[in-house]
Amino acid sequence: MALLTGNSLKRKLILYTSFFSVVLGCLLMVSAYKISLEETKEILDAQMKNLAERVAAHSPELMQSQFDPEKHYHEEDLFVDVWPYSQQSHQYHEFNLLIQPIRKAGFYTHKTSHGTWRTYVLPLKDYQVQVSQQQSVRQNLAIELAGSMFIPYLLFMPFMLWGLGWMISRILQPLDDFKAELTQRDSKALNPIQSQHYPIEIAPTIDEMNALFERISLAQQEQRQFIADAAHELRTPITALTLQVKVLLQEFPEHKALNNLALGLIRMQHLVAQLLSLAKQDASLPELENKHPFYLNETAVHCVEALMHLAMQKDIDLGMERNEALMVNLQETAVHSVIYNLIDNAIKYTPEHGVINVSVFQQDGMAILQIEDSGPGIDPALHAQILKRFYRVHHHQEVGSGLGLSIVDKAVERLNGRLSFGSSASLGGLQVNVQLPKA
Repeated sequence: MALLTGNSLKRKLILYTSFFSVVLGCLLMVSAYKISLEETKEILDAQMKNLAERVAAHSPELMQSQFDPEKHYHEEDLFVDVWPYSQQSHQYHEFNLLIQPIRKAGFYTHKTSHGTWRTYVLPLKDYQVQVSQQQSVRQNLAIELAGSMFIPYLLFMPFMLWGLGWMISRILQPLDDFKAELTQRDSKALNPIQSQHYPIEIAPTIDEMNALFERISLAQQEQRQFIADAAHELRTPITALTLQVKVLLQEFPEHKALNNLALGLIRMQHLVAQLLSLAKQDASLPELENKHPFYLNETAVHCVEALMHLAMQKDIDLGMERNEALMVNLQETAVHSVIYNLIDNAIKYTPEHGVINVSVFQQDGMAILQIEDSGPGIDPALHAQILKRFYRVHHHQEVGSGLGLSIVDKAVERLNGRLSFGSSASLGGLQVNVQLPKA
């Protein structure tokens, strides 16, 4: 099972639980060793006591055990010594295994040059019987017994960790489902998340997210209302001023200040229209959300007709080069904004007596809108820059704010289309291609 990388709860749970399992196994090993040592001690002590009593019951002769320090002894190896009180122990036994004469039978622990010994002493009238065993033998036996219990734990640990990882993945599956639900939502989906399908542990998070969605929705409504109010409040006085200036120009057509004022009002009116168009797209206004089928070429023709008067003022030849009937199922207002701004932009940067061709055709299953002009064109190195807001290549233009291509780029993105620039092979100026999905 692949673990998640980085700051992953699943990864941390598996690692911490695995570490806890290993520590628990070590504690079990130590506990098993302690228990085995105690059990071994009881059994072997009983065996040593029984052997000493059997030796004493049969009138034993003097007996000296033989200990080989180079030999490895087991739990069944016991050393039996029968020695008289009249003889000193250090003279009787080479390895000093004998305990000095005692009055009471029992178990004793003593150290020699060959390790620690466990000895049962049974004092009699004239001699003493003792049965000895190395303490290390008992410890080795306890380790073997504990190890035999710990080996199955080690063998099953990989399967246990795999099962543990599987259970953790199942337990945390609601988090993955929650992430998937959020991923599938687009930026406009602000409806509340249903929390009854998720564990109660993440219900508070869902409630907070629903509250956040509600606040965002209210903020968008306020923004839309502000844009609607601004559109009304700005357009009305600017239109009134434009009409009054036109009346004055009819009386004073040669007045330089009035002509400059008229030109400034035209530029302000154009800037306000573009700012409102851009704000509408940023705010995702409802009018941009309604899709319906329409003919792309007919919308392009309407835009050409609407801007023909501007082209005629500069004696520009504006017309449809290719006019294929293509049906699309998109937001018509957004498509109209794209075509209108591209033609308007081409008119600004095309010199007098120039040519602008608008084409609508099909290519590779996509609807293509192409606008090319005979203007100065744009350096390919600046194609990424011209999409930025308020960026202008030719600052000598009297009318222009640097927002037209930003509006187009934003609208094309919402339409799931693709915007690209190039050089016109026939006219020598800029060529703009917009790919849009067909109906």
